Amino acid sequence: MIVVITISNIQAQSKPNIVFILSDDAGYADFGFQGSKDFKTPHLDALAKSGVKFTQAYVSAAVCGPSRAGILTGKYQQKFGFEENNVPGYMSSSGLLGDEMGLPLDQTTVAQYLKKLGYKTALFGKWHMGNADRYHPIKRGFDEFYGFRGGARSYFEYTDEEQKNKTSKKLERNFKNFKESDIYLTDALAKETVKFIERNKNNQFFVFLSFNAVHTPMEARADDLKKVPKHLTGKRRTLAAMTIVLDRACGHVLNKIKDLGLEKNTLIVFANDNGGPSDSNASSNFPLSGTKANHLEGGIRIPFLMSWQGKLDKNTTFNKPISTLDLLPTFLSVADGKQENIKDLDGVNLIPFITNTNKGLPHETLYWKKESRAAIRHFNYKLIRFPDRPAELYNLEEDISEANDLASIYPDKVKELYSMLFDWELTLERPLWQLKRLYEGKAASRMDKYRKPKINN
Repeated sequence: MIVVITISNIQAQSKPNIVFILSDDAGYADFGFQGSKDFKTPHLDALAKSGVKFTQAYVSAAVCGPSRAGILTGKYQQKFGFEENNVPGYMSSSGLLGDEMGLPLDQTTVAQYLKKLGYKTALFGKWHMGNADRYHPIKRGFDEFYGFRGGARSYFEYTDEEQKNKTSKKLERNFKNFKESDIYLTDALAKETVKFIERNKNNQFFVFLSFNAVHTPMEARADDLKKVPKHLTGKRRTLAAMTIVLDRACGHVLNKIKDLGLEKNTLIVFANDNGGPSDSNASSNFPLSGTKANHLEGGIRIPFLMSWQGKLDKNTTFNKPISTLDLLPTFLSVADGKQENIKDLDGVNLIPFITNTNKGLPHETLYWKKESRAAIRHFNYKLIRFPDRPAELYNLEEDISEANDLASIYPDKVKELYSMLFDWELTLERPLWQLKRLYEGKAASRMDKYRKPKINN
C-alpha cells in the first residue's frame, strides 16, 4: 500500500498521536518479548523491537479498577479515596451504594486534559470506573466510547435474555446505545480502534484501547484454540488462544498506524493493568512470586513497552523503576501540556529519562496500599506490611523472586521503610469503600500459594 503524506497533513499533526493499549490480567511471562516459549506474540514482539522495553514497570494497584484510576489521573488513587479495591466494594463511608461508586468527579482524567489540547479522544473496551451514568467515559473526556462499563464480561454475544440485568456488562456505543456484537470481543475492539484512527488520521488523536483480554471468563475462538501447542492443556490452553487473539488485535492497530504513515507521529504504549491471577486464568508471572491482588512483585510488576519512531531508540531496554502513574504526565508533556499546573501529580514525564536527558531515577520510592496491607519500594529495597504477621524485606536487585526475607537481618532498614510508609499514609484520604471480605481472603491465599515463581512456559 502506498501512502502519500502531504505537508499540510504533517503540519496539522504537529502534536503526536497517542495510542495506549492495556491488556487485562496477563501474566508477566506470557509474551514472546518477555521470554515465553509457548506464547507466540509476533506483533507485540515487533513493537518491543521498535522501541523500549521496561524491565521494572509497576502499576499503582494490584487489581484492575484502582490501577486504572491511577493511570487515568496520574495520582495515587488512595489520595482521592479510590483504595486498592474495585467497584462496587463492600461498603461505603460516603453514602455511595453499588453502582454509585466510581472515579470521583472532582478528578480530571488524561482524556480531559488532552481534549482541551485539541485531541480527539476515544476509549474502546473496559471502563470499570463506575457504572452510574455520571461516571460514564463520555462524561470524563472521551469523545467516543465502545465497550462496557463494568470489570468483566463474555467475549461472545449476549442473547436478549442474557442482557437482562447486565447493564454494566452490555456493549455500549457512546452513551446508552446498547447493542451486542457478533464478533469476538477482542477482535471487535481492535476493529473499532482501527476505524477511529482512519477517521482521525488528519487530526491529533488519543485512543485508549482497554482490552478485557485475558481476564476471565476463559473463552476462546475454536479456530484459535487449534493454533495452540498441544502440550498446553486446560485453562492455560485457553489462555494461550486468548493471547493469540490479543496479539492479533494489537497487530491490526499497529499495522493501520503504519499503513497510514503515522508511525513517526504516534507515541505507542503497551502495558498490563496488574499481575496475572495464576489461579483463575493459569497465567505465569515467572520469575516473580505472587499474583494479582497482592503486593509481591507478581501482583504489581508488569510488561511495558513504548515506541515512537524517530524519537526513541529501537530495541532498547530501560532498567529503572517506573509506574503507570507516569503515563498521564508523559502523554501531557508530548502534547505540549503543562503538567506542573496539576496538583498532587505523582507520575513523571518518562521521555527525558528514556532518552538519557535525565540520568536520574524516575522514582526513588513507590508505594502500594490495600486497607491494612501495604508495600514500599525505596531504591532497591522493598518492604511488605501485613495486618497479621511481621513485615518482610527484600533486596530486589539481588532477589527478584522475593525468596529471601531480610527483615531479621536488617531491622533498621525495616524501621526506616516502615516510617516512610506511615508518613505517606498520612497524606491519603479515607477509602470511599472497602473490599468484600470474600475477596480479601482470596487475595491472602493467593499470596501464600504463589510464593515461589512457577515455570509454566
